[in-house]
Amino acid sequence: MIDYIKGSIAELNPAFAVIENHGIGYMMNISLTTFDSLSRGNREDAKLFVYEAIREDAHLLYGFATQKERQAFMLLISVSGVGPNTARMVLSSMSADEFSQAIAGNNVALFKSVKGVGGKTAQRIIVDLKDKIKPVDDTLLNQKGIAAGEAFDEALAALVMLGFSQQASQKVLKSLFASNPALSAENAIKQALKMM
Repeated sequence: MIDYIKGSIAELNPAFAVIENHGIGYMMNISLTTFDSLSRGNREDAKLFVYEAIREDAHLLYGFATQKERQAFMLLISVSGVGPNTARMVLSSMSADEFSQAIAGNNVALFKSVKGVGGKTAQRIIVDLKDKIKPVDDTLLNQKGIAAGEAFDEALAALVMLGFSQQASQKVLKSLFASNPALSAENAIKQALKMM
């Protein structure tokens, strides 16, 4: 699986971006959030995190400016009735943090305001993802700074990929980062594995 692609932006519009890397142009479907981020960034050194959708009739790439946005996209497409295009529309209407807050706050109206998302789908998104979403913990970020927040997110993503539940992983990592805010993601993962 491709994790990310880094290179220069050969083409950019609100629907897709083409990133050229070693003479190969990778066309990736993007959200408006990612489009905005790429528009403001360095066009010669762009980096997009990738989700590959391999179907019988197509091999599609979806690109995201942050890992958090990609994670939100993957959660959305895990919901019955939500396809990649609807997920992209949701993430064009709100940031990954706003998405997390909408789930945590049962904000059905916000999801219903997205084109193509009806009342039933909005409720299903919230019900299905309520236990899977990591609420935005502003106090944690404010206390530890952005670097600690990134290390926390990276460690959490790794533990979840290893098969541990999001809730249990979060609990362990919060206690680790509370006692040592300067902890690197790698050390946090190692220590968390001993505690799980």
